[in-house]
Amino acid sequence: MRVVLAGTRGFGAHYLERLRHLRDVVELAGVCDTAPPEPGALDGLGEPEFSPDLPELVKRTGARIAILATPIPTHAELTLAALAAGAHVLVEKPTAATLADFERMERAAAEAGLACQVGFQSLGSAAIPAVREMIASGVIGQVTGVGVGGSWPRPASYFTRSPWAGRRRLDGVDVVDGALTNPFAHALATALAVAGAEERGAVEAVETELFHANAIESDDTSSIRVTTAGGPPIVAAVTLCAAGRDEPYVVVHGERGRIRLTYTLDEVQVNDEPVRRFGRTDLLRNLVAHVGSGEPLLVPIARTGAFMEVMEAIRLAPDPLPIAADHLDRSGEGVVLPGIADLVDASADRLALFSELGASWATPLLAGDTVVAEYVTRPDLPLTESPRPYLHPVRTLGGTVVTEVRPQDHPHHLGAGVAVTDVGGRNFWGGRTYVRDRGPAWLDNHGVQRHVAFEERDAAGFAETLLWERPGEEPVVREERTARAVPLSRGWALRLSFTLRNLTGSPLTVESSATKGRAGAGYGGFFWRAPAGSPGLRVFTGEAEGEQAVHGSRAPWLALSAEGWTLVFAQDDDPWFVRVAEYPGVGTALAWDTPLVFDDVLARRVTVLVADGRLTPQDVPALVAEATS
Repeated sequence: MRVVLAGTRGFGAHYLERLRHLRDVVELAGVCDTAPPEPGALDGLGEPEFSPDLPELVKRTGARIAILATPIPTHAELTLAALAAGAHVLVEKPTAATLADFERMERAAAEAGLACQVGFQSLGSAAIPAVREMIASGVIGQVTGVGVGGSWPRPASYFTRSPWAGRRRLDGVDVVDGALTNPFAHALATALAVAGAEERGAVEAVETELFHANAIESDDTSSIRVTTAGGPPIVAAVTLCAAGRDEPYVVVHGERGRIRLTYTLDEVQVNDEPVRRFGRTDLLRNLVAHVGSGEPLLVPIARTGAFMEVMEAIRLAPDPLPIAADHLDRSGEGVVLPGIADLVDASADRLALFSELGASWATPLLAGDTVVAEYVTRPDLPLTESPRPYLHPVRTLGGTVVTEVRPQDHPHHLGAGVAVTDVGGRNFWGGRTYVRDRGPAWLDNHGVQRHVAFEERDAAGFAETLLWERPGEEPVVREERTARAVPLSRGWALRLSFTLRNLTGSPLTVESSATKGRAGAGYGGFFWRAPAGSPGLRVFTGEAEGEQAVHGSRAPWLALSAEGWTLVFAQDDDPWFVRVAEYPGVGTALAWDTPLVFDDVLARRVTVLVADGRLTPQDVPALVAEATS
């Protein structure tokens, strides 16, 4: 059967090699490209005609099939052109750059009465129907979810291989060349196939976490959660910033075990049983058989409808966020994110997004184009430290880190966040609890601030829901927290607010060590632990200077400065808790010396100005006005 190939470079070279192996069923009649093939590219393939005009080439050669191995943005128009010229189409994955283009292609193929097969080679594997049969037969019981993991390294040259590489858009045209939509598109399509969610309407919702470590526009490290219509959730985590290559896989989780499909090798393993290997049908050979004798297509365009719904969600998602440079290793040919392969595996294993696994770089805050803070949602900490989300590292625009986590002197101090020593008798601060007439004591009363979900999220910040609870007990508080980074004329500002909603049905009491008899220890509320050992520490308000003078004051702002940085805290509700001599820390005091009781809602907000260098008392008021306006 006579075929033409559009695209002879890049992945087109792979198709040329396949055509050499399929000379028993196809003849390469023509090649289409923007320039003639490179010398030697067509060796062993006869003397196919060359033309930059695909429809003209199809008509002149009488080709019955057009193979499209061209950049993603060209898939739709070239498919339509080939169909209009009377050729069946094998278009390389992904199907198209947009869902609208997919719909045009599907409609054109139906109207022309011609086949359009999509080059998801993994879907030609006999392993997929075998896994589907295992699921249906109940080998692992009820399916609870499908995980996807993929970790590959890529040199810097990978992202400069063509003008569209690593781009989401080029000259106003959608490209969507990201890790999930191009190199790991097979992983996503395979997971959808295993889950029985392949055609349009199978996808209800998509949560995206897209990042880039390389200096590109698209994502090179990403995790997503796909909610399917009546089927299991799918969580896919992939990266192009691993230290080495791992074979990507799909893992089906069930109530009685799991099935692992390594789709690049067509290998399947059920729990700890021996690995089984399956055969694979070449999609071009399948298309030839379909055109010649009516054999069913393995990957008709309709079978990629759900994939395109996910791709559309990725296309419309906020642009990928940068991963801060201090997380990266740039010593080799490509950028490496240390530990990312383990995180990818954890995501596929636990069906959790990167941010849900506690990776700080997965929830960055940007002031303009600069990553100035990272948010840890689920820290792996002992209960005695009252695990809770926190901001760390927080940086000046110049890159100086101005928070500290788990210092030796107080291991329960966690960057910047919300911590309260006693809410309804539960310790949400960490460490020992002060007991009246006894002093600090280890009590079994520690609570957890559990991240539930991000209600809103963008490059500058987030809105989050949390539950404050003791393990095994009903939550006592539901918190709504927001954080945003705002660029200023000098430095940037963190605007943080928290609203605590009483879930107990009775008045809820907030206490501090001071309310129990330890004078001056009114800490509990918003708290910022600054780095120990910072030279030249100084603390001041507009009216006073020094720890003794400002501790417990109600000044509208308070500054903590060192030789290389200044933090200015602004709020109107509570006294300031301040430490300098023992350790550097500033917080608000919800219960300074008297217990605070609230029935329904307790709300607070604080703004923190973060600046390089040392600010003077004269510098601060105008910057605070700017930061809080």
